[in-house]
Amino acid sequence: MYLNKKVGFFMMCAAVSAFTGCASEKPVAYSGIASASYLQTNVDDKTGRIPYTYSRQVNWRSYTGVIVDPVEIYRGSDNQFGDMKDEDKLDLANDMQKTFAERLGKRFAASNQPGRGTLRVKLILTGAETTTPFLGQFVHFDIGGNVYNGVAAAAGGKSAFGGSVSFAVEVYDSASGQLLNAYVSKQYPNAMNLAASFGSLGAARTGIDKGADALLARLQ
Repeated sequence: MYLNKKVGFFMMCAAVSAFTGCASEKPVAYSGIASASYLQTNVDDKTGRIPYTYSRQVNWRSYTGVIVDPVEIYRGSDNQFGDMKDEDKLDLANDMQKTFAERLGKRFAASNQPGRGTLRVKLILTGAETTTPFLGQFVHFDIGGNVYNGVAAAAGGKSAFGGSVSFAVEVYDSASGQLLNAYVSKQYPNAMNLAASFGSLGAARTGIDKGADALLARLQ
């Protein structure tokens, strides 16, 4: 009975909030990151996945190497970790480091030295939501929950009780130190992705994977 009420609430929430997930926090232009003063509202973003962005005209083909800095865990007061444990934050940061480096390695040669034709990528983990135990899976088997998740999926929204990951990306010319591109992103699985609903960090890990693919596409 309690579960059905919870699912019913989220279905109502979907209708009220244009099917984007009313329980989710919208990422902010985190004041403590180096690119904060450059970031502007992304008027082309309809999903909320990249709400703030900055870019210069860049010929990405002129870059063949990349330095991926160690992922920073954001400590500013406007972080969006909630009550997440430090060990879970570190776990996600390590996963983010590995995943982004692997993806970028498909396009760029990994480097440790700044120089001409080499990018420097700075990744800042700014927040995350865990998947609510049991409820995150339950809604995939409940009729009402699947209605909500189906509508959310069609609108690019997040699953009810599902997790997510928020982060900032800054891309620099490693030789000059000039900021070339920056954005804030919130990533999560498709709302109908049942596999990603298992494990408290499963959805956040899927979000990291999607975020790495999105960055690689951005630098083509």
